[in-house]
Amino acid sequence: MAQKILIIEDEEGIIHLLNLYLKDAGYSVIAAHDAADGLALHAREKPDLVILDIMLPGLDGFEVCRRIRSWSSTPILILTARGDEDDRIRGLDLGADDYLVKPFSPRELVSRVRAILRRTSGGGGEGSGGQEKRESEVLRFPGLVIDLPARRVEVDGREVALTPTEFDLLALLARSPDRVFTREMLMNKVWGYDYLGDGHIIDVHISALRKKIETNAERRYIKTVWRVGYKFDAAGALKGTR
Repeated sequence: MAQKILIIEDEEGIIHLLNLYLKDAGYSVIAAHDAADGLALHAREKPDLVILDIMLPGLDGFEVCRRIRSWSSTPILILTARGDEDDRIRGLDLGADDYLVKPFSPRELVSRVRAILRRTSGGGGEGSGGQEKRESEVLRFPGLVIDLPARRVEVDGREVALTPTEFDLLALLARSPDRVFTREMLMNKVWGYDYLGDGHIIDVHISALRKKIETNAERRYIKTVWRVGYKFDAAGALKGTR
């Protein structure tokens, strides 16, 4: 069955263009022209991904993003006006997975959609390894548990809701403690080698991730390596336990 894309956009021309390109790429498409219809369609249709315009009439895209995130981890790709960096940062802070700046290439949008769905649609059960294999796929650090197959994270015993992008970044870093990843490496490994975004998106997602998992002021899991990138700091994870 084709994966379903929900477009929430008030410009009919953009909806028509995206509908053509996404259907040609093999996706099923549904569309809403305002926030209310978009939220209703999301609840009823349970799409695999949402393409969300920020400048909607009435309720804006930021509020739509916030409401979707309150009940769902559906990947969200936001569309924003040229030059509005604050809009992009705010959207990512609210839980969007990626953004495109208008005007954009429909082919680039399809590439972004593929990249997001490729990493969020993967699943898989325990396989033949049984409980032993299952336990090996749970990463445990002081105050932090990352269940890779279940895509579940606990901080100090309480489950924390991460976006698909936040979880993938955390899992990638935590699998290789103290290994330094450049922003380009993180983008290639999380989004894919055909991703056409910029490195700034990594900084915004890392900032949002830190706010969720570093609730203990003395314990820091993710360390910035100046002018290079980021690493999972095994020593920093231990600090809060002393």
